Amino acid sequence: MISPFIINDKNLFLDRFPIGQVNRSLQAWDAADEYLLTYLEQEQLTASKQNILIFNDNFGALSCNLSEHQLYCVNDSFLSHQGIEHNFEQNGLSNDNLTLLTSLDNLPESIDIVLFKIPKSKALLCYQLNQIKQQLSDDVIFIASDRAKEIHSSTLKVFENYLGSTKTSLAVKKARLVFSQLDNEKALSANFTTSWPLENSDYILHNHANVYAREKLDIGARYFMQNLPNIAANTQVIDLGCGNGVIGLQVLSKQPEASVHFIDESYMAIASAQLNIAKNLPSAKAQCHFQVNDCLTSVEGGSVDVILCNPPFHQQTATTDHIAWQMFKDSHRVLKKGGELRIIGNRQLGYHIKLKRIFGNEKLIASNEKFVTISAIKR
Repeated sequence: MISPFIINDKNLFLDRFPIGQVNRSLQAWDAADEYLLTYLEQEQLTASKQNILIFNDNFGALSCNLSEHQLYCVNDSFLSHQGIEHNFEQNGLSNDNLTLLTSLDNLPESIDIVLFKIPKSKALLCYQLNQIKQQLSDDVIFIASDRAKEIHSSTLKVFENYLGSTKTSLAVKKARLVFSQLDNEKALSANFTTSWPLENSDYILHNHANVYAREKLDIGARYFMQNLPNIAANTQVIDLGCGNGVIGLQVLSKQPEASVHFIDESYMAIASAQLNIAKNLPSAKAQCHFQVNDCLTSVEGGSVDVILCNPPFHQQTATTDHIAWQMFKDSHRVLKKGGELRIIGNRQLGYHIKLKRIFGNEKLIASNEKFVTISAIKR
């Protein structure tokens, strides 16, 4: 049974999303959410209806508590959007005043208050602060929040550089608030897309702000690329958790007649994968498919031949293996009989145990001191 989130005389039941996670100790809110909502109430900033723009509300703790206002929720995470909608419905809240925006959408006009949960990625932080400064009026009330240990002097310098005058609150329950005035007149660069040459190829990879390993090829992807399966013509392949699409790009470079589905829960990841195919293999665009999804939730069962995956072992700041479990179970459902799931992971994560339980088999393809590449076949 989930614990209620009680704040400002409101009693809400909030799930992390996807629901049904094994680790029930992980809450759908944190002390930074509590501090922010308590401050709004104490200062009477939400005593009347406001137009509120909320960034990075992971599962709806802020938006559910402020549902009577006109809300615009910006996230790069499809799962966060799903979590917000789920928790609105679970608590019987009307979503008539709720608009969900992706990290690549333009911001709405006429905003009174910006509530900003500080993201883990510094590049995304800078991108979003630049959006706010470029697109919103200077008189907007801006309040950010995070765990106190994550707010350093360098963090505050970023707020000052992009927005203007910045100060912090005292720490409460190990959380802190950040207040900024949008009075910085310096023109900062608005280009947050990085580009770099992919080693051993003629390709240039392009990466939006919130893409993992956006500045260079990560060592896991490099090792995985050395141990991909041979793909036959007309094979249906899924690059699951595709990031910038480098694995799917590698597949197409070796087998131009494959059909590749790029799937990720990050809007910026999918946009980066689309950009990388368009820039590097424009002739393959017709056989590429791009989808923001919760793992393989909406993919037809028994429909693909090969799934390639480097599973994440965290969700936002929480370390958890439920995403890997879901990816493996979804892959078993989606693969055709005889189809292969091939993954890469850190040695200590024990993914071979999970695959053996789900598929009934697993095979070590390659290993080094840090990574293992493992295959499982749907019988």
